[in-house]
Amino acid sequence: MAMSFRDSAVTVGSAPRSGNSSSRKCTLRNAQSRGPCRRLTWAPVHDLAFDDLKLFARVAALGTLSAVARERDVPVSQVSRALTRIEKACGARLVHRSTHALALTAEGETFLDYCQRIGATLEELEGEFASQAQEPSGMVRVAASTVIAQYQLLPSLAGLTRRHPLLRVELEVSDRTVDMARDGIDIAIRTLALLPETMVARPIGHLGRALYAAPEYLAAAGEPTHPSQLRQHRLVTNSTATQLNHWPFMVDGAALKFAAEGFWRANDTGLAANMVLAGLGIGRLATVVAEPLVRQRRLVPVLAAFVDAQPSAIYAVTATTRQRLPKIKACLDYWSEWFGPSA
Repeated sequence: MAMSFRDSAVTVGSAPRSGNSSSRKCTLRNAQSRGPCRRLTWAPVHDLAFDDLKLFARVAALGTLSAVARERDVPVSQVSRALTRIEKACGARLVHRSTHALALTAEGETFLDYCQRIGATLEELEGEFASQAQEPSGMVRVAASTVIAQYQLLPSLAGLTRRHPLLRVELEVSDRTVDMARDGIDIAIRTLALLPETMVARPIGHLGRALYAAPEYLAAAGEPTHPSQLRQHRLVTNSTATQLNHWPFMVDGAALKFAAEGFWRANDTGLAANMVLAGLGIGRLATVVAEPLVRQRRLVPVLAAFVDAQPSAIYAVTATTRQRLPKIKACLDYWSEWFGPSA
């Protein structure tokens, strides 16, 4: 929005002017500040635009001006000038600058709280008006693991754009758990639903894990008939998510775990899956990834009679304040249908 505070009924940190300017206190003073406010040239806070609040929130989240500049695809100098203008409007130093990172002052923490609250209100307002539109539109940033992105989300995008041609999707692919607020993520596809109160998780499917190998590997090395024979094979494991290397089995009605030692290791689940596809060894892969490859005869299940797949729910996680936005809801509804067959 190009709308400024002057055009709206919302003001931040405004205070009546006093006739005695020498006794006027700094705007947004925090009672716990460790030092006196540094006085800056005053400019009305209501002259700030909503984008200024969004920019400051991103500066606080990312911690460096260069990161914000990369995100916005603008020069760092432009972000620096905007931050200086925001501080001038507030009449207070909001950020401590150093060569390595930024830290909010007490006044900056107070201002950030207002930025976040007003930002949430604007998103709710956007949802109210956008819900009246005929077609969801805009950019949706989605975070997912490598295998989910490559084997589930990527094949789904053509159908999504046919249904909602004005939607655009940006994928953030990583096996790490993203900080959705800091990274500006709209939807995160996860298998874990331990979330803060500001987030909501919608189950969209199920994911289990089982053992697979390429037909050419089994033709050369032979197929194991019991979990104890796995030590005679070359195994593919994960070098970072080590919990994935404890392979669960059910043998004679008893649960046991096999500590897999990888001949081949990778820190990326997608790369590990490709290693198995390349015929390098036996690996434990997500069923939503491997089963389509089994139907294509590119992979073969291994020890299927013993493997405990331990299926868990796949969740689409989004901010509570954003779940009503038409573009977010459209994606959630579509992926619930897309992932449904994995249940």
